[in-house]
Amino acid sequence: MAWSIAQVARMSKVTSRTLRHYDAIGLLPPAKVGDNGYRYYEREQLLRLQQILLLRDLGLNLDTVSEVLDGRHRTVDVLRNHQQWLHAERERLDRLSDTVSRTIRELEGDEHTMKMEELFEGFDADRQARYEAELVERYGEGAREHIDEGKRRFRGWTKSDADGFTAEWRAVAKALGDLFDAGVAPDAPEALEATDRHYRWICLSWIPNRESYTGLGQLYVDAPDFKVQFDAHAEGLAEWVRDAMTAYANTRL
Repeated sequence: MAWSIAQVARMSKVTSRTLRHYDAIGLLPPAKVGDNGYRYYEREQLLRLQQILLLRDLGLNLDTVSEVLDGRHRTVDVLRNHQQWLHAERERLDRLSDTVSRTIRELEGDEHTMKMEELFEGFDADRQARYEAELVERYGEGAREHIDEGKRRFRGWTKSDADGFTAEWRAVAKALGDLFDAGVAPDAPEALEATDRHYRWICLSWIPNRESYTGLGQLYVDAPDFKVQFDAHAEGLAEWVRDAMTAYANTRL
């Protein structure tokens, strides 16, 4: 027996768009494709989809899910490593929660005045250092100049500046996600306008050129910490943003 992509989407509560993305990346090819171009799935594919959803619920990214299901890694080893990451992330979030609590008390007039370094407790400096090192490795010491310039700018920021920076990122991310959900092509005019807003947001901290802006888009896909944030909105969003940034860099930078 075979089920259409629409039937599978209804049964699994997974969107047809996500199922097509799973097919495109080789994670879940359909059993067959009809003459009309429709995808059809059989029992074997439904069982694999069940495994995919279970592993995704455990927090694994799609690349790791693929490696587990294809037998390239033992499931127990992957889950053990992931558990260690979850413990570290829980500790980081606890510190971040404490920081937010102290900030709330400060804003509400608590007599205790927060030290500047307390504002950033729980933010992962090691993760930031890894991103910086990867950018330098990819684009040479010229990238280091951009990073240092960004740090110089940040030193002069007030908390209001930092809050505005974060709020603008949320607005930019929502605009990009809405276009992706609407099926807009990454090189469409409206996508380029939304990406221009992203570029101007980046320029608040450093000024990328065509090569480094394109590279940043690829980093959004390659770095799990970035990709999981985009994929939390919808599967394939990270790749769509990368393509939009590439189109923007090629036409406007």
